[in-house]
Amino acid sequence: LMAQLTREFGVEVPATGLPTEEIYKLFVKQLDKEKLLLVLILDEIDQLVHKTGDEILYTLTRINTELKNSEVTIIGISNDLIFVDNLDPRVKSSLSEEELVFPPYNAIQLQSILKQRAKEAFRETVLEEGVIEKCAAYAAREHGDARRALELLRVAGEIAERNNDNKIRIKHIDDAEDKIDRDRVIEQVNSQPKQFKLTLYSILNVCMNGSNNGHPIFTGDIYEIYRESCNSCGLKPLTQRRVSDIIAELDMLGIINARVVSKGRYGRTREIKLAIPDSTAPKINNVLKEGLGL
Repeated sequence: LMAQLTREFGVEVPATGLPTEEIYKLFVKQLDKEKLLLVLILDEIDQLVHKTGDEILYTLTRINTELKNSEVTIIGISNDLIFVDNLDPRVKSSLSEEELVFPPYNAIQLQSILKQRAKEAFRETVLEEGVIEKCAAYAAREHGDARRALELLRVAGEIAERNNDNKIRIKHIDDAEDKIDRDRVIEQVNSQPKQFKLTLYSILNVCMNGSNNGHPIFTGDIYEIYRESCNSCGLKPLTQRRVSDIIAELDMLGIINARVVSKGRYGRTREIKLAIPDSTAPKINNVLKEGLGL
């Protein structure tokens, strides 16, 4: 970051070789020559601190004490509302920040953003009436995420094109939402370790085969299938307690709902339900089977 900032002032900085401290000195020297008020905007500032620690922020907030002819103002952008609370107290003190919180977009604002983009992306007659409104309503329901709204519209367009339809219709928005959710879950599943995949595969097996006959599914029911799957894969089974922990983590990912219930003197267990659409479950099951070699 310091090297890039220094290069912005036309100073040659080698890609490797110079220690950070030397680059910092170059930056301060060049900045003071420029005699300006520099507004430094750091997007996703929480990621910067997460990767490098908060020393960089401390350095940047103290930089004005080293400058005679220039000044630096920092604007940090983050989706993490409690990010500042986790900073070192001396960094927090140096920041002496003024916080601006931007509320999520509402449906009307999202419609305005979508109309602007749709004008660039599609011919005038392509959008069926109500498509923009439906997109905006879906995204507003999910914390007013403009990226989500734009992704929905883009994927709906791709689905319409694939179906040789000359209009983007409301049903394409529903299909797009299903596809995005399915792809998100598949991406999450693919990034998990084998034991996670085996546990989820066992849950899907019980839920999809109807072997529970409409009765609630508990950790014990899953564990039996899980042990059999481990034997098929040649993996050593984890303890039931560890599998229960994995089930809790799958719940956090939003793939299943796992409610802790008391069984009196028999202890506690988790009651498990799928949190993904029925249409998505077979697809994920196939992905898991293929990945696990079952």
